[in-house]
Amino acid sequence: MDEKKIRGSETGTESAAPASDLNDIMRKYDRESNTRIWEGVPKIIVSVFLALFSLYCIYMTLFSTALPETRLSLFLGFILIAGYLTYPANKKHVRPNTLPIYDIALMAVGAFCFFYFAANAHALLMLTTQIKPLHVVLGVVGILTLIELCRRCVGLPILCIVGVLVIYAFYNQFSYGAAFYQALKSIIYKLFYTTSGVIGTPTNVCFTYIVLFIIFGAFLERTGIANFFISFANRLAGWSSGGPAKVAVISSALCGMVSGSSVGNTVTTGSVTIPMMKKTGYKPEFAGAVEAAASTGGQIMPPIMGAAAFLMAEYMNLPYAKVAVKAILPAVLYFAGIFISVHLEAKKLGLKGMDRRELPKWSFLAKNCYLILPLVLLVWLVASGAKTMAYSAALSILAAVVIGFINMLHTALSEKAPDEKTGAVIWAVCQKAAKTVADALVAGARGAITVAVACAMAGIIAGCITVTGLASTLINAIVQVAGNATIIGLLLTMVCCIVLGMGVPTTANYCIMASTCAPILIQLGFPAVAAHFFVFYFGIVADITPPVALAAYAGSAIAKSNPMKTGINATKLAIAAFIVPFIFAYSPEMLLENLSGWYEVVLIVVSSLVGLFSIAAALNGHLLRAIPIPFRVLLAAGGLCMMIPGWVTDVIGFAVLVLILGYQWFAKKKETA
Repeated sequence: MDEKKIRGSETGTESAAPASDLNDIMRKYDRESNTRIWEGVPKIIVSVFLALFSLYCIYMTLFSTALPETRLSLFLGFILIAGYLTYPANKKHVRPNTLPIYDIALMAVGAFCFFYFAANAHALLMLTTQIKPLHVVLGVVGILTLIELCRRCVGLPILCIVGVLVIYAFYNQFSYGAAFYQALKSIIYKLFYTTSGVIGTPTNVCFTYIVLFIIFGAFLERTGIANFFISFANRLAGWSSGGPAKVAVISSALCGMVSGSSVGNTVTTGSVTIPMMKKTGYKPEFAGAVEAAASTGGQIMPPIMGAAAFLMAEYMNLPYAKVAVKAILPAVLYFAGIFISVHLEAKKLGLKGMDRRELPKWSFLAKNCYLILPLVLLVWLVASGAKTMAYSAALSILAAVVIGFINMLHTALSEKAPDEKTGAVIWAVCQKAAKTVADALVAGARGAITVAVACAMAGIIAGCITVTGLASTLINAIVQVAGNATIIGLLLTMVCCIVLGMGVPTTANYCIMASTCAPILIQLGFPAVAAHFFVFYFGIVADITPPVALAAYAGSAIAKSNPMKTGINATKLAIAAFIVPFIFAYSPEMLLENLSGWYEVVLIVVSSLVGLFSIAAALNGHLLRAIPIPFRVLLAAGGLCMMIPGWVTDVIGFAVLVLILGYQWFAKKKETA
């Protein structure tokens, strides 16, 4: 098989869904894809602005020494301009090169409010709570235009939370006898002019770290790393039983390291893997669910974790490298749980793998492994502490540009016609590389809009909670309900996280959980690291938990399956995400906390894997043969026993699994005889 054929088969283009269908799916389930259509000169103007905005973010992060209030308000001012240029008021009425007058007004007025604050930051800080009526009006308008942009690019769920908390903040002010204007002035000062509101910790982390890593991800995608990951996963597991589903799990885990969106990851890798799974023999509902569950797991996969890792480092006051390391074992268990479920389903259906001759060769992968060098460089720089986070990201972006150019040049020269001049090929590659760099800068700016707006909303939520003291009220209420039964506190917190996380992007999701739910668990006596990871995990699984399972619905659209059934299947496949957080809540050793020896970690991981296997088999209903209902209940109970810390429960759970496996083996042997 020649290299072109290998390249075609390894990317899965032969069975991939059409690009137009994928765009429609993204526009339906991912608000970030509901963008304006620009053509011709307007497209060039908007693209130049977005590319310059990305460069501005890189420059300011690396070199600016201005006040945080100045830097962050300028940042949000430019975000408003970029946002209104990108997102229409209604996705159903998008016409090319159309920007309504009301959008121009909202964009100009909103940006002016933030630019005014940036230009007069020092004077406004000196005024403190004695701000003038003009400043109150500017604050109100600035926040309202930001809220409208949030409605367009993030969605209503987070705005419902913001609305309820703002109303509660007013109620809190009125309860102390404040007049309406005094209450308004106090709230606007807190939410607009201090670092406890829209320019709070989430926005600061977004501007300082997250935007750079979004830009890095945009550059990395254009080096061809996603195709390399899919090829590697194909070579690794494509030949085994139900291979394409295992490829989906592995490739989604790898792509998730650089992806910041569950829906985006589902559509990107799912366009290749879902048709392959259906062709192998998996039901459409199962194929879409596998991709959705695996892609959602990308948000908990280090080193980037959907950009939430940087926020976690800030909230927990830990180095980013430590947060990424602590996330490794839970992420491995999550993907192992999906992998086990996929394998059991393949055995149940009697599915085979792909023909080894159709898989990419190891030699081909070895030649292209240089594509992961920017990611390796990033991990090394961050882990070693040789450079700051900003410089590490900037150097990795530069490495991605170089690697992308090398990849283009290698491809062009290998496909060069005999009569074609090498100089002409190199010049064409240089032009293509320049366009790719510009496209990556534009994509990075677009990706930053949603995250920045969501972080600003999370800042408002945190500000309202601080102003009203709501956090302590919630903590006291749940602590009283839970009493001494910490498991009740964990279950109540889990429900809160899933409800609050529905339809909310990863970064804003975590900010909300860190402000409202994590303190509850800390008050109940759980370690801070375990509390933050617990709420983060349950906020993320909202993407596959019906009724608002956006990633599952995107997967079902590609698989052409029933959306609700796909969501239920995805929830069953991702059962590890509902169990692993309870494990590290009671056994922080899994997060490498309070370790007395490496054997503790090994014991927890092994018992958890065996427990996950038991639970997956119980849900699937098949081991060596079909499992009767009573045995399925026993298997599930045994699996849960393996999850509970302590050797007694581990022995009970393991014994149940061994007995049922032994019974099935003898029954199958007898049946065969």
